[in-house]
Amino acid sequence: MATCNVCFRHCVLKEGQVGFCGGRIAKDGHVVAYNYGRITSLALDPIEKKPLARFCPGSQILSVGSFGCNLHCPFCQNHEISWSKEAWKYAERAETISPEGLVDIALQLRARGNIGIAFTYNEPLIGYEFVRDTARLAKKEGLKNVLVTNGTAELGILEELSPYIDAMNIDLKGFTDHYYDWVLGGNRQQVMRFIEEAVRTCHVELTTLIVPRENDSEEEMRALSDWVSGLKNPDGQDVPLHISRFFPRFHMQDRRATDVAKVYHLAEIAREKLEYVYTGNC
Repeated sequence: MATCNVCFRHCVLKEGQVGFCGGRIAKDGHVVAYNYGRITSLALDPIEKKPLARFCPGSQILSVGSFGCNLHCPFCQNHEISWSKEAWKYAERAETISPEGLVDIALQLRARGNIGIAFTYNEPLIGYEFVRDTARLAKKEGLKNVLVTNGTAELGILEELSPYIDAMNIDLKGFTDHYYDWVLGGNRQQVMRFIEEAVRTCHVELTTLIVPRENDSEEEMRALSDWVSGLKNPDGQDVPLHISRFFPRFHMQDRRATDVAKVYHLAEIAREKLEYVYTGNC
């Protein structure tokens, strides 16, 4: 038996068994990245799509994803590669790229404005070894490294990655334990600890998706933005908060999209405490 060290679940796995996230496996007495270098998504994106509003604005970044996730958000827009049965279909035909190969692609795209690599689309922390190995090489080549994550990881994982990561967008999906525990299958306290440490090491921006009847109250936004106001990025500036509109997806196709006026209203509430608040999907 082997115990995974990535997130609060600490999955105990038999040899050859895959963990809850679908991206880690027990092998030779250790839990390793089953999805190492297995790429399902690759695109050159504007940095603002991560979303990052105050990190290298106007630039392009090579965005790469694998498969698997340690949360089970019922509204996941990337569920095909994150945690549905379809994810395994993607896994079977995923192209394997080495860290060296991915860095080479990123360097070739410099002529098109590429500044580096963003690890995104699925949850990159469940395959942190590939992120670490690639980001280390990319940094030596003068490329920027960006992590788009749900922040559900032990601080030891952050410690391994932080020397190589220049910016993160971290989901702070809500501000109640009930929402994290019962809707997302996560752990809010672990995410908050991760964010508190991440802001010490690199530029961080946060994203909250507003889901009707789940995390859309004024009280919750006031509590969330009050907590975020106590954080500062390494340059001393406030941590930006992106407030995004929900659209019906996956197991929440019966819900209506978040009212645009609601998103704008919650953004105004957040601005009572925060200097940088952005709205998305409106």
